[in-house]
Amino acid sequence: MTDALKRLSEEGVAIWLDDLSRKRITSGNLAELIDQQHVVGVTTNPSIFQKAISQGDGYDTQLTDLAARQVTIEEAIRMITTADVRDAADILRPVFDATGGQDG
Repeated sequence: MTDALKRLSEEGVAIWLDDLSRKRITSGNLAELIDQQHVVGVTTNPSIFQKAISQGDGYDTQLTDLAARQVTIEEAIRMITTADVRDAADILRPVFDATGGQDG
């Protein structure tokens, strides 16, 4: 698969991941995909975040904290998604810089 992705990338195809989660960010998997699988961006949407939050325990600490502070659901969602998108953007910053903002 890596060779095929490399060839696609060399032909100008921008490989974007349609799956973002805190686990992907904190485990180093996103950085690995960028480095080894030629991923140059990530998309996300409410369904992707719903799936990420409902699976595993990557959000438990933040959810517990937000519940203890009685943050509204809307504000909690904004805080959770903003944190993940910000962290993913930080990881993708070198791609953004290398492509003049076209990817990343």
